Amino acid sequence: MKANHNALKVLAVGAAGPTASLVVPEMLKRNVSVRAFVHKQEDEPIVQKLGVTDIAVGELSDVAAVTKALEGMEAVFYIAPAALENEAEVGKQFVAAAKQAGVRRVVFSSVIHPVLSELINHADKAPVEEALLDSGMEYVFLQPAMFFQNFAAGWAKTKESGVYGEPWSTETRFTRVDYRDVAEVAAMALTEDRLLYGTFELCAEGNMNRHDLAALMSEVLGKQVKPIKIKLPAQANMPPKLTRMFDWYDKHALLGNSTTLRAILGREPRTLRSFFEELNAQT
Repeated sequence: MKANHNALKVLAVGAAGPTASLVVPEMLKRNVSVRAFVHKQEDEPIVQKLGVTDIAVGELSDVAAVTKALEGMEAVFYIAPAALENEAEVGKQFVAAAKQAGVRRVVFSSVIHPVLSELINHADKAPVEEALLDSGMEYVFLQPAMFFQNFAAGWAKTKESGVYGEPWSTETRFTRVDYRDVAEVAAMALTEDRLLYGTFELCAEGNMNRHDLAALMSEVLGKQVKPIKIKLPAQANMPPKLTRMFDWYDKHALLGNSTTLRAILGREPRTLRSFFEELNAQT
């Protein structure tokens, strides 16, 4: 897509990643001039395939790289990489750089229930939200539930083995969402004013535990899928924030409500059944 010099200029952080890469096409549909901020040069072909030619390369923790990427940008889609070290500090630093660069609006893909202090990957989002509230910039906070897209990596293995496992209780219920729906909301938030200064919990229908998931997988695959709890080996050497998360999930549900997403989209959110059917067609 050729850049429209009158178009809104937006920096898409993590544009080659599994989430922001879904936001970029939604922005391009709305004739946004997108600059992609990617982690390394090898990521450039990924965003070029999406239709982006304006690319900045660097670490989120590198103030000079972030400052350069923000030059001339009017708005930002910001999401932190999964398991980012010092996520809260890096995020606050980014907010300060965006304000210094004259950015008008930041759409932050946060997480459902950032008040959960035991979940570090949730709690690390709260200080970034606070920094944006303090910044004087326009903001929109998106708080999506667990992503449908997390199922993609293990789908082929589940299809072959007939087993689906995660390292926490099979009884724990989660609300989930297709990040493509979140991406659509993000593009609206960047290009329209109706969501401005809002905090939006974004969820699809359904509060499923692993027994429910396995039953749905069984229907889609046409074969029995068994739900199990995976026991991690003692020498797994997991990051502490992940082991804390698994321990929390073992005892607590992570639930939300689909009303907000339905109202913003003006349609029903995508369903997990349709997502599983897509995965099945692709493997």
